[in-house]
Amino acid sequence: MTTRIHNFNAGPAALPLEVLQEAQAELLNFNDTGMSILEISHRSKAYEEVNAEAEATMKELLGLGDDYRVLFLQGGASLQFAMIPMNFLTPGKTADYILSGSWSEKALKEAKLIGQTHVAATTAEENYKRIPSLSEIQLSSNPAYVHITSNNTIFGTQWAEFPTFGDIPLMTDMSSDILCRPFDASKFALIYAGAQKNLGPSGVTVVIIRKDLLENNPKTIPTMLRYETHAKNDSLYNTPPSFGVYMISRVLRWIKANGGLAGIGEHNTAKAKLIYDAIDQSGGYYRGHAEPGSRSIMNITFRLPNEDLEKAFAAEAAKAGLGGLKGHRSVGGLRASVYNAMTREGCQALRDFMLEFQRKNG
Repeated sequence: MTTRIHNFNAGPAALPLEVLQEAQAELLNFNDTGMSILEISHRSKAYEEVNAEAEATMKELLGLGDDYRVLFLQGGASLQFAMIPMNFLTPGKTADYILSGSWSEKALKEAKLIGQTHVAATTAEENYKRIPSLSEIQLSSNPAYVHITSNNTIFGTQWAEFPTFGDIPLMTDMSSDILCRPFDASKFALIYAGAQKNLGPSGVTVVIIRKDLLENNPKTIPTMLRYETHAKNDSLYNTPPSFGVYMISRVLRWIKANGGLAGIGEHNTAKAKLIYDAIDQSGGYYRGHAEPGSRSIMNITFRLPNEDLEKAFAAEAAKAGLGGLKGHRSVGGLRASVYNAMTREGCQALRDFMLEFQRKNG
């Protein structure tokens, strides 16, 4: 194959071509060190500069100040499901979870192993076709924190407006939509995200944490599972996934160069609209899973009249250079993941394919 496909995979996902080309050019000799970024010491000045730049640019893009830290950890969002209650679910408190999909269910499952939990709202009975409304949320009497999942890759739903709960810490899994649009990051006490959808390659987990949460982490849990350990050591307590952090720093530069969150948000909204319009204007041939008010601009889920057509759609799309469109088994059908690195041209190509497929098979 001599050309790149339009990659609609849910993750690991597409990375900006410019970032891949920059990494390729620097791979053998990073910053005139005579070594690859894959080879240099994580204690070296050259790598520490990468690490520091990644933290500073992330905070700049989110409009956060010195009261937050950015940590680069491992274990994916799945480890965060356990680390959060281990660090913050104290005796006599309850961890409140708002369920909007499979990943929030998995986060709740881990918290149940640690302490008392409460489901503050859920749309499970509707197969998670929408985000719970603010009026549906009923908190427990003494919450340690409230946890949400900002975007749901499997079901194609996304919070349009984030809730606030006064002094109760709000924590969110943003693995699949971090930095996709402007939002008030200061509403959150802790944001975490696996890098492999919107930030970089798999193997790095970004944690953005308010500094007051780094105080009094329990000393009864393993050292590596305490946030304060990583904050005190600038994410260098152990050998970090240095190439992944390097890639994140370059992706963050790319976002900044493309207008920051405002520019990226406009780009993402416009390209998602291309596909949603094809669904809405199909006369029911394409049916979206998510309710319009909960639609994600990152993961677009839809069905065709029958499963045979869905299989044919995915197969023919792959031959046309549109990869990764098969939906998750929980929803079925098709799923187009259009993260930050997906181009407008890619979304236009999918839209054109959808219209032509309907013309031939409708």
